[in-house]
Amino acid sequence: MLRFGIQILLLTLAIAASAERDPHDFSFERLNRRNMLTNGMATDNSAVPTEELDPYYWRKMASVEIQKRLVEQPNTNRAKNVIFFLGDGMSLTTITAARILKGQRDGKPGEESQLAFEKFPYTALSRTYCTNAQVADSACTSTAYLTGVKTNILSLGVGPKVNYNDCEASMDPANDLTSLYDWAQAAGKSTGFITTTSLTHASPSGGYAHVANRFWESDTDVRTYLGDNYTTNCVDIATQLITEEPGRNLDLIMGGGMGKFLPKTMIDKFGNPGERSDGKNLLSEWQRRHPGGVLVSNRKQLQALNINQTTSVIGLFQSKLMNYHLHATEGEPTLSEMTETAIKFLSKNENGYFVFIEGGLIDYGNHKNTPGITLDETIEFEKAVELTRNLTSTEDTLIVVTADHAHPLSISGYPVRGNNILDINKISYDRNGVHYATLNYAAGPKQYLDESGKRLELEGQFGDADFVFPSYISTDDGVHSGEDVVVYASGPWQHLFGGVLQQNTLPHLMAYAACIGEGAKSCADMAVHS
Repeated sequence: MLRFGIQILLLTLAIAASAERDPHDFSFERLNRRNMLTNGMATDNSAVPTEELDPYYWRKMASVEIQKRLVEQPNTNRAKNVIFFLGDGMSLTTITAARILKGQRDGKPGEESQLAFEKFPYTALSRTYCTNAQVADSACTSTAYLTGVKTNILSLGVGPKVNYNDCEASMDPANDLTSLYDWAQAAGKSTGFITTTSLTHASPSGGYAHVANRFWESDTDVRTYLGDNYTTNCVDIATQLITEEPGRNLDLIMGGGMGKFLPKTMIDKFGNPGERSDGKNLLSEWQRRHPGGVLVSNRKQLQALNINQTTSVIGLFQSKLMNYHLHATEGEPTLSEMTETAIKFLSKNENGYFVFIEGGLIDYGNHKNTPGITLDETIEFEKAVELTRNLTSTEDTLIVVTADHAHPLSISGYPVRGNNILDINKISYDRNGVHYATLNYAAGPKQYLDESGKRLELEGQFGDADFVFPSYISTDDGVHSGEDVVVYASGPWQHLFGGVLQQNTLPHLMAYAACIGEGAKSCADMAVHS
């Protein structure tokens, strides 16, 4: 009987062994049988830094991290200053790849490198969807992280009851949302924003504009989108910035987009005609409203700015968007240079300040499927964050760093340690023996296929920062993606920024830390009970 039982068991095992494997069952055994281990993975440690070969290195690193967390004490000081950094389109993969590129620029493998904001003690995830969209744009997200209310895609500063292009509803004060700009101004703080896009672009505008279409940047744009339904009652974003609250009360604004503020009959400082059809010169209007204010339009003027004698600043450094850092003209200031001026200028107010700082061209690089541009913009963004943390104190200044939405950028395959992040995966191939890039996009303009639909070999074609990387789906431009983005926090009440948060929670946390807006009520309650 025992022998019969053993025979049945052996027969069962034999049948199982001969059965066809589940095609979805991945194992390294199967990978090796397909002769992919040597073609698709590193099989030695020649690229590994020597110190990392010692297990003690990793144990010591872990011990240091544990000790940092054990001695960390909650910082419950009131945040006199709040600095909000936004990397537009800065997905987690973008951050990882930028970290690697930063290290490789320093002559290291790169994977072990860290961006300045990755050293912040607290992190969270932010959920980015709009009220009516699974994948967000920069308008509904801007509204969420500046006003504390989620809204519809393409909407700025208005609630989700307002439909796209509905001028009447968006001009109804009942639908307006207040923002961190409003709350800080009401508390007597200085306020401002910086962007590498335009002053009327979606990201900074969510805090000062109230429109049913993010593209209503000038009156000409409003006429274009509304057509026969155009009415002068529909106030464009540029006009709202200069003439309405809280835009008109901002102490410092810097970026591109001069054309949105000037009439078509006027040539701007960069040799291009203005864009306005109503004949208004909004920069003259700004000067009239800010008699002690200064308009600067290049790096030299920015550096010569007398901060102590200037009451307000508007910086416009291009007719439209500012240029990528790698393509910038000599006259364009860097994000770090604009940031340093802003911090020093706003610090004059003894009540503190709130400033929003956007690395807006990270997104544009990803839309063009050019990670060479994207990662450089991210590293420039990181430099501004590091500078700011060094210029300020964690005792009274809260810095929050995050993104508005992600992009479908991936790091694929099994490249060796230190593989050039902006090149092909040198040891991995597809089924036809063709190398593939380490970085790839889900959608974009270039698939690099031959006439039969097979992928082309791209070895030797990478290197130019403007090189368009491969994508799977053919589209005119890259698209956004809907996964969560990371939030980093350093300073008073940094420990509030943890877990998985709705994006609209972020301004409420900042307001709580600074005792402004709704946060002022919480601070008053704490004072009563202390």
